[in-house]
Amino acid sequence: MKKLINAVDSILSESLQGLEAIHGDILVLGEDEKFVRRKALTDGKVALISGGGSGHEPLHAGFVGLGMLDAACPGQVFTSPTPDQMLAALTAVETGAGSLFIVKNYEGDVMNFEMAAEMAEGKIATVVTDDDVAVPKSTWSTGRRGVAGTMIVEKMVGAAAEQRRDLNALKALGDEVNRRTRSMGVALSSCTVPAAGKPTFTLGEDEMEIGVGIHGEPGRRRVKLASADAIADEMMGAILDDLAPARGTPCLLLVNGFGGTPSMELYLMANAARRIMTGRGFAIARGLVGSYVTSLDMAGCSLTVTALDDSLIQLWDAPVHTAALRWG
Repeated sequence: MKKLINAVDSILSESLQGLEAIHGDILVLGEDEKFVRRKALTDGKVALISGGGSGHEPLHAGFVGLGMLDAACPGQVFTSPTPDQMLAALTAVETGAGSLFIVKNYEGDVMNFEMAAEMAEGKIATVVTDDDVAVPKSTWSTGRRGVAGTMIVEKMVGAAAEQRRDLNALKALGDEVNRRTRSMGVALSSCTVPAAGKPTFTLGEDEMEIGVGIHGEPGRRRVKLASADAIADEMMGAILDDLAPARGTPCLLLVNGFGGTPSMELYLMANAARRIMTGRGFAIARGLVGSYVTSLDMAGCSLTVTALDDSLIQLWDAPVHTAALRWG
């Protein structure tokens, strides 16, 4: 295993310190590095808090800032943050309008955020994301997994929070965006957790895992490597059949890299997905390509589609200023 690290037990801490050093105009680390929060908080705005195991960067800490999250709680690699981290983050960023937790549907994340909500004071609501259509349940989840669609929920709800929408409205919006979003991934190689020092699973040189999870969990099936067009056709077919938007619905297409895939290949996949979507009568109103919800060094990608309307397009287009996303 070759990694740019000093020591396994300090990799997260040193990475967070680097994040703050480079993006200190946007975010700061909380006490004992329990969380990352916006440098400038806004009174009277609902606080948005998310988090999860590290190894998926830039999710979630990279989305702390104007137009997205107020705080993110990083756990150890592929390990849920603890309730005390979440409670500390909430205490640091809540300004009186209540707090909304945005939680990926993994048992550890859901349980720990629930515990934090029970211990906290004030108004708290939760949105649980479960956009992965690959499997009905997996190693770490009851029900579908929350994957790259989580970032889309954070962006839409973050924009609405900047408009000072109340907690109930933001909760309803988050649930609606989640209902409108579907994802599916493919792995061409395993990820390597630093503490393990070896690949999480093994794929042959001519194999791929269709429907893989972002922690390396098994997908639908392991098959021989196919062309990009064939891979996109299977994933987009599963996504669109499950989402079942009306013909002509404007959509957001996110092509997300897992950490070990170059941009050239991601844009090639975007082109393949575009042909499939337009061939089935769906307009790509907005698109985004890049590595936003990763799995350490895994080669592969996920495709995500969100069915849009005019109001959601406006929220997507709203200004955002974070370490990982900046526009407007």
